[in-house]
Amino acid sequence: MDLLLWRHAEAVDGLPDSTRELTERGIKQAHKVAEWLEKRRPKKLRVLVSPTTRTRQTASAFTQNFEIVPALAPGNDISSILGACGWPDAGGSVLVVGHQPELGRLAALLLSGQEADWTIKKGALWWFTNRVRDDETQTVLRAVIPADLA
Repeated sequence: MDLLLWRHAEAVDGLPDSTRELTERGIKQAHKVAEWLEKRRPKKLRVLVSPTTRTRQTASAFTQNFEIVPALAPGNDISSILGACGWPDAGGSVLVVGHQPELGRLAALLLSGQEADWTIKKGALWWFTNRVRDDETQTVLRAVIPADLA
């Protein structure tokens, strides 16, 4: 299974948090990463998106075919994200468009086995693969793409 974590691009400050829109820079960030991802799009990719405006706008730079998942909203725990995407057993590929600190904590868990306060920059994409080698399950970090290098 492939799991891609994409933090929403830069958004305006303000309240309510759920309706914050992308800045002009954020729109550019989202399109750069979307262009990079389109060239490498996994087969049978499901796209799951937090219900906030900024995550939906980020995902829309890549596709209009996405599912809004309340479990990905800010403040939910890591187990909610894992349950929503089915990691590691669902098979196929899932792109999660979400938020800090949840995505950073999930990345830490996948790579180190423990949640920690890791930071994923705005607009960045982290790509993980789960595989079995010699009866051992392994998590591999395939790519980290910051928006400014996409």
